[in-house]
Amino acid sequence: MYTTLITAEQLTALQRSAAPLMVFDCSFELMKPEAGAQNYRAAHIPGALYADLDTDLSAKHGMPGAHGEVVVAQDEGLPASGGRHPLPSREKFAAWLSSIGFANGMQAVVYDRNGANYCGRLWWMLKWMGHEAVAVLDGGLQAWQAAGGAVAGGDEPARFQSNFVAAAPLVVLADTQRVLARLDQSDQTLIDARAAARYRGEVEPLDPIAGHIPGALNRPFTENLGPDGKFKPAAQLRAEFETLLAGRDPATVVHHCGSGVSALPNLLAMQIAGLGSTALYAGSWSEWSNTPGLPTRQGANA
Repeated sequence: MYTTLITAEQLTALQRSAAPLMVFDCSFELMKPEAGAQNYRAAHIPGALYADLDTDLSAKHGMPGAHGEVVVAQDEGLPASGGRHPLPSREKFAAWLSSIGFANGMQAVVYDRNGANYCGRLWWMLKWMGHEAVAVLDGGLQAWQAAGGAVAGGDEPARFQSNFVAAAPLVVLADTQRVLARLDQSDQTLIDARAAARYRGEVEPLDPIAGHIPGALNRPFTENLGPDGKFKPAAQLRAEFETLLAGRDPATVVHHCGSGVSALPNLLAMQIAGLGSTALYAGSWSEWSNTPGLPTRQGANA
């Protein structure tokens, strides 16, 4: 069972073993949402299915309302989080997994071609469904091709429907109320994964208020990768997070970003580093900044 990272070579061996396996391509572009599917159809790991951030891994039609609430179409059910990419309900996500033929006994492997920015979402969501056997392809599609892996074009054939059954979550989902209640408390350490300029409030391309949640530390998610596009060694990641935390208990960490997506490389990196499983505030800055009355900060200091 692979639960954090898997190499291209390990994936190749897994495919040859005929073990129950499903591979997902989660490539996406935030400013050009249709590009993810286009890139997938141009080239993907043979057999991989496409998982779209907007339509498969988020509550469809989710968008911030006038008071920070998420407006969702009636037939989609209540989302599990707010923000720009609200999590679908666990029931809706289980139904999607069943519809594509994913079963409880399968190993899942997720990847993208965007520096692990988007595939971490599906990695975390499967953990949220109680599914332990899910791993991120280290280095993404680029590492697969560099290792001599073949690629296919077009769409993959539809699979027979399965009956995926959700179990107790293996990860912690934090909401706005929890984050607000624990601001400035020693039992919560917020880590913001956005770029430093967005964290400081110098630019804000997407949300109505620039800045960050008071007390949040900043670690852009790109800092988890080396020049080769793969995650840094576990010991290096551990040293970097321990420096950032400066004595704070890793168990108190709650990760966030703009909409709960790019925070996940930080969460995964802490797990690779042996610092344990930490929480995700999925609504993130897009929910926080759209909720009237919540405090915000600007500048380099938390």
